[in-house]
Amino acid sequence: MTAQEVRLCGLLLQEHFGDVVENVGTHLIRNGVLTLRALAQETKLALDLVKKSLCVLVQHGMCAFGPGRRGPVGPVEYHINCEHIIHMLRYPRYIYTAKSLYGDTGELIVEEILQRGQMTMSSTVKTVADRLTHNMPEGQSMDYNEVVSAFSRLVETHFLQRCPPMASAGSSGSGSAETPPAVTQPSNPESHPDCYKLPYISLSGQGKRRRSSEDGEADQRAAKKAKTDSRECGDEGIQWQVNFERFHLHFRDQAIISAVSCKLDQTSGEIVRTMLRMSEVTTPTNAAFTQALSANEIFRALPSNYNIARPILDQYLTLLVDDPMEFVGKAGDSGGGMYVVNLHRALANLARATLESVVQERFGSRSARIFRLLLRKRHLEQKQVEDFAMIPAKEAKEMLYTLLSENLVQLQEIPKTPDHAPSRTFYLYTVNQLPTARLLLQHCYKSIGNLIERRLYETKENKRLLEKSQRIEAILASLQATGAEATQLTEVEEMITAPERQQLESLRHHINKLDSSENQVDETIFLLESYINSTQASR
Repeated sequence: MTAQEVRLCGLLLQEHFGDVVENVGTHLIRNGVLTLRALAQETKLALDLVKKSLCVLVQHGMCAFGPGRRGPVGPVEYHINCEHIIHMLRYPRYIYTAKSLYGDTGELIVEEILQRGQMTMSSTVKTVADRLTHNMPEGQSMDYNEVVSAFSRLVETHFLQRCPPMASAGSSGSGSAETPPAVTQPSNPESHPDCYKLPYISLSGQGKRRRSSEDGEADQRAAKKAKTDSRECGDEGIQWQVNFERFHLHFRDQAIISAVSCKLDQTSGEIVRTMLRMSEVTTPTNAAFTQALSANEIFRALPSNYNIARPILDQYLTLLVDDPMEFVGKAGDSGGGMYVVNLHRALANLARATLESVVQERFGSRSARIFRLLLRKRHLEQKQVEDFAMIPAKEAKEMLYTLLSENLVQLQEIPKTPDHAPSRTFYLYTVNQLPTARLLLQHCYKSIGNLIERRLYETKENKRLLEKSQRIEAILASLQATGAEATQLTEVEEMITAPERQQLESLRHHINKLDSSENQVDETIFLLESYINSTQASR
């Protein structure tokens, strides 16, 4: 783990779970593997607090534990999963994707499971139905069967999966103090054959409307009844979690479709979308290509509103295969031609476009021209760079040295003689895309950490004003619910002065810009991580 990743993980843990969990998580990241006693001693926290922090991390899939170096008779050791911590950056994106695919019900299902880490199907259905009913007009309520249907669709498309069977954390010799309460160690979810199998549950009824004066007590009663309800519904012990990998495959597919649509046209993007949709569940996570599909299958699966004739489809497929970006490849001639989407090639091209964009934004169009030239030609001497890029020698030399100092360009020496004399050595400039992508990824981690720190600072500096605004909004909501007069509402609204209102608007504008910037940087992080992982998997 690099320093920037450790810092980013610490900020995310602190924002979502508080200082104690952040302290425990950061120590685990820096030390790799620790026992419960060692963790309590190093963090100087009470043993009970450390146990509860570990429970939170395990519940959200961010921490795992198992037998230590002494085997089953020794204490249990804990290690943290930093990738799952960084996934918290994408929680809004996961929720928005569920909303766009499955509506408000799918959105709330994914949101509830992300907030709690893992939940049973029955408790999720009841919680979501209650929330939807609370937002409906009086006299209307959400039926449980509608929520069950949305939950089932999310499982069928692999956006939700069962938590894997629990394995024992250690033998009785390890001692109860070394095991956190109420959790056990999960195994790999993908190795579980029934991870997408829905249980039979008997749920009937509708969501209930919360009473504002009893919200806290109602939540506590609902939490106490959750275990009893799951027994009655037949899904006791079956916990469900969000399948991050499936969401990431969807994001990757959307990026590929967007790139094809921008490079060619919407029809080409729709053809690629159809190919990806047909093989989205059957294609392995790290596969270089999608499942081979015949032109006849693609033609039958195209949306009817496009009205693409078969000869036109053949022309589009030929165009996609011949395109230099090589998003689509031909795998055979049977069935009118067998076609695949080159996933690894597509990710490499997307990462390359990202690197070129960064160089252009930071160093200008001429430096970007040199960078693209080195990517295409692989190795060039300084004089060749000047000639091919058509840039004066002095300017080309300055740009090359600037890129070299930023580690975006590398210099390779090829000596003619064993003595490495400068006069008898070729000096070739080159760009290694994979190390450059890793470098840019670290810059992105640093940038998003700075954005989070700035947002937390802005919120802390204006804490009093935000609390006042929230109190007034709560008062207005309660008055509107009771049918108060307009004069009363106006009096409450005037409790915030004009300068305070202006300061609030400015603060919200800044926070929205910071949130938007975080999402944009995270999109770059996702593309670079996908490219790096696909490159490592293909080696």
